[in-house]
Amino acid sequence: MRLRLALLAAAAALILAGCHRREITSLERKEAANIVSEAQFAVTLRDWSRAEGLFAKATVLCPDQGDTWMDLGMVRMRLHNSGGARSAYKSALSVYEDDSKREPSNSVAVIRRAYVLVLLGRVDDARSVVARAQSDHPDDRRLRAFVESKGLDKMIADPGLREISP
Repeated sequence: MRLRLALLAAAAALILAGCHRREITSLERKEAANIVSEAQFAVTLRDWSRAEGLFAKATVLCPDQGDTWMDLGMVRMRLHNSGGARSAYKSALSVYEDDSKREPSNSVAVIRRAYVLVLLGRVDDARSVVARAQSDHPDDRRLRAFVESKGLDKMIADPGLREISP
């Protein structure tokens, strides 16, 4: 019961936080990092509900951390909550899009964005994101290596992808 109340409070905080961007303090970032560390420990113990609550709490403190949203989505899939996972993945996608806008040459954000799109079943969008980034930044080594090694095709073919896709 407490977990549901905490999740509702977290959702309300996210909605209210969306009305205006607030500056995330250093203390909040450190607290979120500690919470994520505890959540990752819960994942190693396969304590999925505890991990979900902790990742959700961390996303409230630092909603600009795409990796935390991804972890939350994956844990929700372990709990058979595909709707919640889809929502978390969409939040991660939004963060990675913001990262790409803020720093257009950030190929890591592009690759992570493509991965989330593949998870959401939007393979064509993932291909276009990678192709657009490659045409905008042809000298980016990481992106070129990703394309040449057929990284997107490897993502799509990964059998573990089904377990975490909503």
